[in-house]
Order: sequence, then structure tokens, then C-alpha cells
Amino acid sequence: MEIQIDAQTLLNVDKTGVALTVQNIVTNIATKNTGFTCVLNYFSLLHNPDSNHFIDKLRSFGCKPNECRWFNASAYKLIYSFFPLPYRLFFGRNADVTLFMNYHVPPGASGKVITMVYDMVYKAYPETMNRKTRYMLDLNMERSCRRADIILTISQFSKNEIIKYLHVPSEKIVVVPCGVDFSKFRPDLGAGDIADAKSKYGITGEYLLYLGTLEPRKNIERLIEAYALLKERLGTVPRLVIAGKKGWLYDSIFQKVNFLKLDNDVIFTGYVDENDVPGLMKGATAFIFPSLYEGFGLPPLEAMACGTPVIVSNAASLPEVVGDAALLVDPFSVVSISNAMERLLVNRELRAELSDKGLKQASKYTWERSADIIIKVCEQLAG
Repeated sequence: MEIQIDAQTLLNVDKTGVALTVQNIVTNIATKNTGFTCVLNYFSLLHNPDSNHFIDKLRSFGCKPNECRWFNASAYKLIYSFFPLPYRLFFGRNADVTLFMNYHVPPGASGKVITMVYDMVYKAYPETMNRKTRYMLDLNMERSCRRADIILTISQFSKNEIIKYLHVPSEKIVVVPCGVDFSKFRPDLGAGDIADAKSKYGITGEYLLYLGTLEPRKNIERLIEAYALLKERLGTVPRLVIAGKKGWLYDSIFQKVNFLKLDNDVIFTGYVDENDVPGLMKGATAFIFPSLYEGFGLPPLEAMACGTPVIVSNAASLPEVVGDAALLVDPFSVVSISNAMERLLVNRELRAELSDKGLKQASKYTWERSADIIIKVCEQLAG
């Protein structure tokens, strides 16, 4: 059996949520003794050759690269959105199953078709999205779901959202929860790992941490306002570290810090290399993730795996993911977010309790399990 996997996101140099999820799932599929051939499809035209290192790593696990050197991925997506140029023209007809990992399903893929749909933010919170991305999802999402034989998604919440907004039959959707790489995210990280990460990103002393893309749905402006309120009430508090690459509509985040005169209290690190993330999470007094909408919410789970107490919003998939192992806040209430931060800062016993619960909750989620679910779906589809 040949399974072709859309590996385009693996060429991203600065990987964030979707690309990291794809990286972990494909790695775990590749390292299993499944008996099928794993083929990686990708367009390489206009890509920096240095970005192929992860493809090369998967090749060492037995995956076969299937590279299209004469066309560009972005151009193809634009063309097939208006004209049904078949995918098999670029990657052949040999696949028993073709697995698309990033929402879109082009026309004319070989074999049975699976797609991964992470959330419905473009429907639920369209105002928080990049206009071009929202337009392309509006244009292609319903067609992609019709083309797919099975739709994978990362939480029961997201499954319900897909049914709600796209009217997809429940039996066509399979939940594949995300996982944690416990070789990286673990409570016994050494002081040297923490110190190196802090030094690299200009952090000294204790700190509260947010990590994720800087964009509207992450609710960072309210987090900053909540931090200002916390500082007003307690006086001296750990710095707030906001880590992550710029997404879109982020200027107001920096303006908020300036307006509240928090320039000396808030640290923006920019994009954090994936190898530095565990050290930053383990070193934090608390991890705060007040997002308005998440299909899963991987960063809080990774922080839990490091033993760091976590605060998350009580919205979307986040309560499903963290269970009773985190403090839940109203993401629309600055006071609610601020009160939760204060509770953790002043209550050592609560921090220890959430740390223990977080470790147990995180242990339920593994990338190996995610890969097993997908392999089973592939085997059933291919007969």
C-alpha cells in the first residue's frame, strides 16, 4: 500500500502550530513498521534548499520524497481554486491513500483522500484572520470536505464545529488529538537548559509566559491589560514574556504595552526556536494562554508536560484539553485573567497542585497515539 502525504508544511523554516503538528504526526507514522510505503509530496520550486532538512530526516526513516521541481505550491493552490488542475499531474497515480495535512484538498488526487481540518476559526471568528487566508478557506473548504473520504480533526470541539458550519456527516469525521513529545517537554529539564533559553531571549529573573503567534484571536491585548491590573494591585510582579512570531494585525499589541507604560515589564522575544521552547516553559512561574478560539491548544499541554502551572481560557477546545489541571478564565474579562494570575503568584500550594495535575493530564496525549489513529483510518480506507 502506498500512502502519499502532502508534506509542503514541512518545508517551513519557522514552524508554528500546524507545521509542528504535521512534523510530529508524519515522524511517528514514518517510524512505525506499518508495511506500507510512505511517500512525501511537495513542490520545491522557489523554496530554499536549506528547508529540505526535515524531508531528508524522514528519508532516513524510509520515506520516499516525491518532489515536483517545476511548479510552485502557492501558484497551484490559486489555480485549482478556479480551475480543476489535477493533483496527480504533479505527483502521479500510484497512491492508495493521499493524506492532506493542511485543510485544502485539490482536485484529482489519487486513491482515497483524507484531509486534516484543525478548526473553524474562519467561520467562528472571521474578523481575527488574515483576509487572504480567510478568502481561500471560504473559497475551498466546502469543496475540500466533499472531495475527502475522511476528515481528520484534533478535538471533539472541532468536530462539532465542522458539523455546525459545514454540515459534514458525523461519521465522516475522525478525531485525532495532538500529542506531546515527552523527550523534549519534561519536568526534569536541567537548570542549564532553562538558563540558556532565558539568556538567548533576554530574560532575567522570574517571569510569566505566553507562547504563540501574535494575532487577534490569541487575545494578547487583554492579557497585557490583565497584567497591568495585576501589577497595579501587587506592585512588584514577575515580568510578562510574550513569545512567538508576528502573525497579522499585531501592531495594536505593541501599542497597548506602550500605552500602559509597560515597556520595561513586558518582553517580546519574537519567534522562539522549537528547541528552546521547553526551557522557556519549564522556567516560567506560570504559562498563560487566554485564546478566544483554539482547535486544540498545544502550548498549554506542552507547558503541563514540563510541570509548569497553566492558565487557559474557558473557551473552545481548551477545557477539553486541560481537564481539571489548569485554571480556567473568561477570555473576555480582564479581571478574570488578572485574578487567576494573582492566585498562582500568591499561592505556592496551588502551583504545586496544578503542576502535579498537569503532568498527569499531559501524559494522556502522545503523538504515537495520533499516528496510530491515522494509520488505522488509512488501512480501513484502502481495504
